[in-house]
Amino acid sequence: MLKFRLINLFPIILLLGIHINTVYGQVSPPGLGKAKTASWSVLGLRRKLDSAGTKEALTYMGLGTKSTPEDANPFHKQAIWVLNHEVYHKFAPNQLYSYALSYRRQNVYNETAPYHNEGVEQEFRLYGRYAYTLKLAERWKWKNTLRQEFRKFFTADFHKAEENFQFRTRLKSQVNFKISDKNKQELALSAEGLFAISKLNEPDAWSSFGYKETRLGFYYMTDIPKTPLRLDVGYMNDLIKGYDKVDFGVHYLAVDLIWNLPYHKH
Repeated sequence: MLKFRLINLFPIILLLGIHINTVYGQVSPPGLGKAKTASWSVLGLRRKLDSAGTKEALTYMGLGTKSTPEDANPFHKQAIWVLNHEVYHKFAPNQLYSYALSYRRQNVYNETAPYHNEGVEQEFRLYGRYAYTLKLAERWKWKNTLRQEFRKFFTADFHKAEENFQFRTRLKSQVNFKISDKNKQELALSAEGLFAISKLNEPDAWSSFGYKETRLGFYYMTDIPKTPLRLDVGYMNDLIKGYDKVDFGVHYLAVDLIWNLPYHKH
């Protein structure tokens, strides 16, 4: 059966122009580690911060579940819950930056059967992103994003985790196609490459900087008629470097429900 060469796959997809999160885009699933399938669901609140529509804030809570490497039930095991707050500023017609703070609580499972729960790892994350958008045609947009993250890890009782902290770079490219102005319906096709370097507690050393994974996504996005709600339904394929227990990556089903609030002058 065909095996993916992950390190070669991402640059090809990036040149074709495929993925990103935009201020109006989907909340992409976090990586949930080794499994066959996974699920990701989000409830969020998006608020306009100025009358010009150039500044917004998105706060959301996300829940992730996953299968083991041997079964295909994406709801088999609790995997993660996330609390995230991000502020966006569109400072030019085709450019934006954002900054965010995130808390994540992730279950850690044994890598061999029967995959018992080994405990919980906590993460605090700071990140910023810069995005540049090109309008390719009346219905097509192409956006490329650079996102830089700082991740700090703790055990469930705030003791030292095996990994102390990590610097991670994410490169994204996404093509959006507007289906219809009615309900702002869109399709998005995406790819994302992740590269990282970590400071370890056990042993006390640095890892080498390198490629970690590729995430491919396909989303349908629409406003729900006569409500302030935005619905995103999508699929993500997570290709993890060195993970050979599954073919063609870990398969995610994702659903986001975002409540949009207009700007109110204080």
